[in-house]
Amino acid sequence: MSIPNQPGRRESRTVKQSAKDMAYQHISEQILRGTFAAGEFLDETELALAIGVSRTPIREALLRLQAERFIELLPRRGAQVRSITVSEMHEVYETRIMIESTAYGRICRAHRPIPSAARDLIAEMKAAGDSQDWPAYGQLDQRFHSLLVQCADNSVMHHLYESLRPQHVRIAIRAIRESPRRRSTIEREHERILDALTEGDDERAATILREHLREVPEVVEALD
Repeated sequence: MSIPNQPGRRESRTVKQSAKDMAYQHISEQILRGTFAAGEFLDETELALAIGVSRTPIREALLRLQAERFIELLPRRGAQVRSITVSEMHEVYETRIMIESTAYGRICRAHRPIPSAARDLIAEMKAAGDSQDWPAYGQLDQRFHSLLVQCADNSVMHHLYESLRPQHVRIAIRAIRESPRRRSTIEREHERILDALTEGDDERAATILREHLREVPEVVEALD
């Protein structure tokens, strides 16, 4: 006798996917918020109990977190939250400058409009900064820059840029935590980049970006 539609099996797959996403979101957020500190080992059983899922979606989430360079899975030791080094920060900044500067050139040559959402994100950053919600601030910073890269209308370029998201966000959060006085400078530089792109001046936008990603002594000291 056939079993029409097999609803139970579809529901099981949906629940499993939802549990994995729930585990991923919880763990990544705790890393970004600093609850799980760099160098800390994560216990699968404790995570499963805290999130209310089995260990299988925890393991699946950890594999994704390793691929995104949030953690390292060490043989016989488990999952350890990755530390971001000064060298890695420099490499991320260098890569961002290459991708973002290229995107600015494409935007200006094609006279592509800058969506109003870019200025909305600056306003959201200011609100997050006012409440000292540094994880939100760092994530909004990444969304702002990613939106501009997306405006270049090159899906491969945008995909490559998005692969830097975990490192970008973690560095941005660490930077603003170590030097919150830079808030006004960061927000003003975002506005200057938008003004330059609106005026079709990609070279000026790239120059501002390089200033924007300059080394902050407090962050270097914290990461070193």
